[in-house]
Amino acid sequence: MSGKLYGLGLGPGDPELLTLKAHRILTSAPVIAYPAPDTGPSFARRIVAPYLLASQIEVPIVVPMRIERFPAQDIYDAAARELSSHLDAGRDVAVLCEGDPFFYGSFMYLFERLAERYPTEVVPGVSSVMASAAALGRPLAARNDVLSVVPGPLDDATMRARIDAAHAIVIIKVGRHFHRLRALIDAMGLTAKAAYVERVSLDEERLLPLADVPGDTAPYFSQILIYKGSENWHLGSSASDSREPG
Repeated sequence: MSGKLYGLGLGPGDPELLTLKAHRILTSAPVIAYPAPDTGPSFARRIVAPYLLASQIEVPIVVPMRIERFPAQDIYDAAARELSSHLDAGRDVAVLCEGDPFFYGSFMYLFERLAERYPTEVVPGVSSVMASAAALGRPLAARNDVLSVVPGPLDDATMRARIDAAHAIVIIKVGRHFHRLRALIDAMGLTAKAAYVERVSLDEERLLPLADVPGDTAPYFSQILIYKGSENWHLGSSASDSREPG
């Protein structure tokens, strides 16, 4: 019999946000695979490092950190072949995924290659979107509010249309697009309704009103949350206090 493939959602970074189910599978699977950049250690592995066992086989999936479009098909093809060898040998494989596996998660590219051939289970994780709202102390949406999650790389015209059409907006993948996005939000008169969240749930977490963010750059793990619905929600005390790391 073949092994079973698991996609484990790890949450946004705090190891305590790992679900009990993910922890059980993580500490019992003989093979642990995870994405890793070619420029440093794996963030996914960092999250679960306290729980890994010396007896487990680790399979890093190295993805070059480039501007060019990813997922790189050949990288996931090669990873699928390597994981297949373990599954064919009867070994369960747990693939680690930051956040949630099916919410912009890298696991979905292995899922589409392997799920039809092997028994597969996806374990959802805490999304950074929900973690950011919790950290800010401001609800995401209520009643009939429309919530839109919008990728930062979208062009300005598309971004403006998405923001106009929703009551609550979370802009993800901010990174190098931060300067342009902040200028657009300001031009739309929404800066006072926008909050900035960086590296949520980690020791380096930053929570700020968008207007108070210094500089014109942001790391990849950052988001902008906007609320313009009917509820009288203000930015939470954490953001209002301009919390910095430490």
